[in-house]
Amino acid sequence: MRHTQLRSFHAVALSGSFTAAARECRVSQPTVTTQVKSLEREFGVGLFVRRGRRIELTEVGRGLLDITRRLFSQEKEAADFLNQTRELKTGHLRVGAVGPYHVTDMLAAFNARYPGIYVSVTVGNSRDTVRDLLDYRTDVAVLAHLDPDPRLVTIPYRRHRVVVFAHRRHRLARKRALRIQDLEDQRLIVREVGSTTRRAFEAALQKADVTPKVVMEIGSRESIREAVAKGIGLGVVSEAEFIPDPRIRALPVTNAEIFTHAHVVYLKERQNARLLRAFIDNLAPLLPRPRQLP
Repeated sequence: MRHTQLRSFHAVALSGSFTAAARECRVSQPTVTTQVKSLEREFGVGLFVRRGRRIELTEVGRGLLDITRRLFSQEKEAADFLNQTRELKTGHLRVGAVGPYHVTDMLAAFNARYPGIYVSVTVGNSRDTVRDLLDYRTDVAVLAHLDPDPRLVTIPYRRHRVVVFAHRRHRLARKRALRIQDLEDQRLIVREVGSTTRRAFEAALQKADVTPKVVMEIGSRESIREAVAKGIGLGVVSEAEFIPDPRIRALPVTNAEIFTHAHVVYLKERQNARLLRAFIDNLAPLLPRPRQLP
């Protein structure tokens, strides 16, 4: 049994005419007749009876029509689905991120342009986020730090200054800004080892030969904020991740260049995937513009 045989039968059954079915299928009338007869001969059944100039379905023909109605309805549904996906009206984009702060703007821009695309975001540490990307569990990742890997394409996305924050009654909170030397012997609450913010801040401290007193290590930005708000010590955070709170104050460091970076990363072998390409192309207005020479 071939698809063309079923298509010819279905067209004849609906139109009640071999001639009309031929026009619908865009083939000759003898071709439709041959397709239907070969189907009847192959299975030893009669699908139509001729009554003068009219044709009617047999009981077997009516049963087969019930099946072909479902078959060709689903075929049309499949074609509609694929066409919508090609036009990016439907689909599922899976994003991995080390935090919600860097990814929010790009997701909002993508959703505004492709509202029919379902987006899911998995938040985890850098190691897990890269692993999910390499294992095809996500389509694209947003990372703050990435070791070179020939399998991956990396697009610099944003750069954010690292700031110190303190309880509003801390003596340093009276200042508008800090010098990095102000942190000598200060009680400091830090993120876990491997945190991008911690790595950038410790590099600046080492370069300035400044040694604070680390009193606590917490693997959560929210928990560090609460610890600072209770007066345990100073915290360090990217300015993009700082949440205003009447209990604390953010203090920029004026004499040290301390930044974290956000990168958009995807598998090189998947760079031509249509949904991924749409996401990357949609980033263009959000990327930093190169400075123009005067």
